[in-house]
Amino acid sequence: MRQREEWFVFSAVFVAFFVLNFFTVMGQVALAACPSFSRLIQNGSYGVSDNNGKIISSCNADKAFVPASILKIPTALTAFSILGPDFRFKTNFYLDEQNDLYIQGFGDPLLISEEIKDIFAELKHRGVGEINSIFVDNSSFALEHQVPGSEFSDNPYDAPVGPIAVNFNSIPVRVTKKRRVVSGEQQTPYIELMAEVADNFLPGSYRINICRDFCNADQQMARYTTQLFRAMQHKAGIPGQGDTGIKKIPADAVLVYVHYSSKNLQYLVSSMLKYSSNFIANLVYLACGAEEFGYPATWQKAHKAMRQVLIRKLGKKTAGAIVQEEGAGLSRNNRLTARAMLSVLKVFKPRASLLRKHFGCLTKSGSMKGIYNYAGYLPNGKAYVIMLNQARNTRGTILKQMKKGEYAKTIH
Repeated sequence: MRQREEWFVFSAVFVAFFVLNFFTVMGQVALAACPSFSRLIQNGSYGVSDNNGKIISSCNADKAFVPASILKIPTALTAFSILGPDFRFKTNFYLDEQNDLYIQGFGDPLLISEEIKDIFAELKHRGVGEINSIFVDNSSFALEHQVPGSEFSDNPYDAPVGPIAVNFNSIPVRVTKKRRVVSGEQQTPYIELMAEVADNFLPGSYRINICRDFCNADQQMARYTTQLFRAMQHKAGIPGQGDTGIKKIPADAVLVYVHYSSKNLQYLVSSMLKYSSNFIANLVYLACGAEEFGYPATWQKAHKAMRQVLIRKLGKKTAGAIVQEEGAGLSRNNRLTARAMLSVLKVFKPRASLLRKHFGCLTKSGSMKGIYNYAGYLPNGKAYVIMLNQARNTRGTILKQMKKGEYAKTIH
């Protein structure tokens, strides 16, 4: 009996020893994959390339990971190629015989209150003395769905996109101590929609996505646009009242003004990259597809346009390593390899200054829960990418070591 007990204890110890050694060895194998950063990368990749674009150090360079917002760099590269740095979004304004105003937009991301004020000044200058009904013609977009990856939260980064989108499709509000809702910024007048979106909010200042909780995006965008235009119309001293909503431009309406955004694509992309604006990124992305294949804008046209540009600039194999559902990096179905990102950075280098400095490096970050990525240029001009799809956020430590040149000078 005692021999059986001793044998049982011996067997248990042997099994435990085997299992412990097995997982230790497997852990060493996993860590050996990225020797330069063995304690920092559990599930991810990195790469560094020289000033000629040759990779001098990498790990898992051909394994695809979720890119998050570093995907905005390929989007920017495509936009400059298709639209050009001086491209400006336009918005058309029509009046019919009843002095009803029709707004036809093409996705201007910066149709903000300050621009709308200038629009009404120009309409007055052109002799528009009365505006009755205000309608939105949204026929320039035919989106198959709203932005992939959107969580339809209160947050502005989840705001929907469309052909007419005022103030980033987010509403600035302030809730007073007495729970009264007022406009959250001086240049934007109060409208009814503010009280609706801020219902039950505690006192404070907010910027709220107009379309939380899976609302009808087209209708909500039209409501926001027409309410804001009506308030700005009266503020400009132009009389008139009437209906609001979505309606196609009638045959008898006359084009009275074409408004071009005061900011060009160079400015837009700089803002998109520095502030990681999902809203700007996806409207620029959709504009690329429409410019190449005609309006109405669709996601499919945007995908096709971007792929053509990337194939032309990077080659078919490298372009195939970039998989995206939208232009901002919101979707977790997007995929990107470190090798492909380094190829993008090589071509994008003349516009490197559009990126923000982080730890002294020109950098675009990409962050979601469990996603911690960086891509950009080290102070010596070398392109780098860090893609971590893991629980621990160690990208800052990795970047600091890269900056010091602490990485293996071999390709893994």
